[in-house]
Amino acid sequence: MDANKWLELQNGSDIRGIAIDGVEGEVVNLTPIIVEKIAFSFVFWLSGKTGKSPQHLKISVGRDSRISGSSLMEGFINGLVSAGVHAVDCGLATTPAMFMSIIYDFVWCDGAVMITASHLPFNRNGVKFFTNEGGLNKPDITRILETASNLKIPPVKLGTVEPFDLISLYADFLVRKIRVDVKHPDHRKTPLEGFHILVDAGNGAGGFFAEKVLKPLGAITSGSQFLDPDGMFPNHIPNPEDESAMEFIQKAVLSNKADLGIIFDTDVDRAAAVDYLGNSINRNNLIALISVIILEEHPGTTIVTDSITSDGLTEFIEKVLGGKHHRFKRGYKNVINEALRLNDEGEPCWLAIETSGHAALKENYFLDDGAYLMTKLLIKAAKMLHDEDKRLFNLTARLRVPAESKEFRLRILNADFKLYGNQIIKDISNFVKTIPGWHIVPKNFEGIRVSCDKNSGDGWFLLRLSLHDPVIPINVESDKQGGVLEIVQKLNMFLGNYIDIDKRSIADYLEK
Repeated sequence: MDANKWLELQNGSDIRGIAIDGVEGEVVNLTPIIVEKIAFSFVFWLSGKTGKSPQHLKISVGRDSRISGSSLMEGFINGLVSAGVHAVDCGLATTPAMFMSIIYDFVWCDGAVMITASHLPFNRNGVKFFTNEGGLNKPDITRILETASNLKIPPVKLGTVEPFDLISLYADFLVRKIRVDVKHPDHRKTPLEGFHILVDAGNGAGGFFAEKVLKPLGAITSGSQFLDPDGMFPNHIPNPEDESAMEFIQKAVLSNKADLGIIFDTDVDRAAAVDYLGNSINRNNLIALISVIILEEHPGTTIVTDSITSDGLTEFIEKVLGGKHHRFKRGYKNVINEALRLNDEGEPCWLAIETSGHAALKENYFLDDGAYLMTKLLIKAAKMLHDEDKRLFNLTARLRVPAESKEFRLRILNADFKLYGNQIIKDISNFVKTIPGWHIVPKNFEGIRVSCDKNSGDGWFLLRLSLHDPVIPINVESDKQGGVLEIVQKLNMFLGNYIDIDKRSIADYLEK
């Protein structure tokens, strides 16, 4: 495989590829042998960063439930051992737990690796890397892949391997967190006693949360579903942003008359919830809810989100909660790095969260951790448990929700999609000036965000270029029925000038 093919495995700040056959037109490019070379390369990257020789490095490896996980993990561990590393085999784990293997005194690894492709289809897989500074950045991944493309693995295995039950240790950490923070005099050991909480793990790695976190705290977990790991994901895609996945847990909460439902993505770095009425707590609602908790603990702090959050969320964070809302670029690493930058410059920021459910808290190493996010919600819920007038969903009652919202994804057909997409973004700036009531939003860090007054759609839209794909996503929201249509009709006039984009999604919407 030539160097360019190796670099095609890069997906921003991690690695993703096709690990098994089974989807027409998708050729396997992530094999155990390739992963072995990536592991060997990672060792020497980490050795250079830490100043330790490979023989003195300790690196943990875990995987999610994907059917290719075991073979790729074996390949990765082979690469570590070939380089002389002491490898820690954590088996089925979560991405956040793998980072914590660097932090825990019991393990104290120099680096950690998770074999996962998040919510992508069954035939995909990938690799995420961590040091004590958090996840690696894009230039680090590029360097590791460039080095791997020229490697020859020595036949002698100089390192060692030890198995370790990391997920139980991680679960104990969450249990202790809830017990300590709730501080309820009658529930020191079981602060969730009588609280009916069901978990939907989507057959990913999150099933442990019901058995190892909720049950020891006294919660009722009947009705929990898809807890068994199954890398074919036979029930639904493990993705808290997916409407069909949310419908599964909404129905489960209602049919079991549960107080709360929790849903994780495959590797548990994202999560969402459902209240007892079956209402989804994800996207803007989830950001609003965790913002309530964080701003109670840290008044006035800045909340960093991605670019597609609603105007109603800004009003809620700033006018209702007294915080500061800082919109930044899409991509969980972008949001986290922006929060780190603000803190370094003296602006307190305790939460970085993407609409997709990636939530990173300063108190938790700015690690995007779905289980920790749900832990924070459960602590708040437990404190409110004995007040009938207070439930989690009431905390966001003043969040203004748009009447309509819609996302369109337009595929760019031009070979130089970045140049073509950026030209469209540049051109629409001039088009906006010709539409009465449309105004470019200042301090926008991605694409172009436009506010539309009551006579021109009563909402806003964001047009941007996808981080990795030849796609222009357009997010539109309106505070009146028919407002999205009004905005899209005007946008369609502009987009008609471009022949190298697939506008079928907009055409289909306008024809309805």
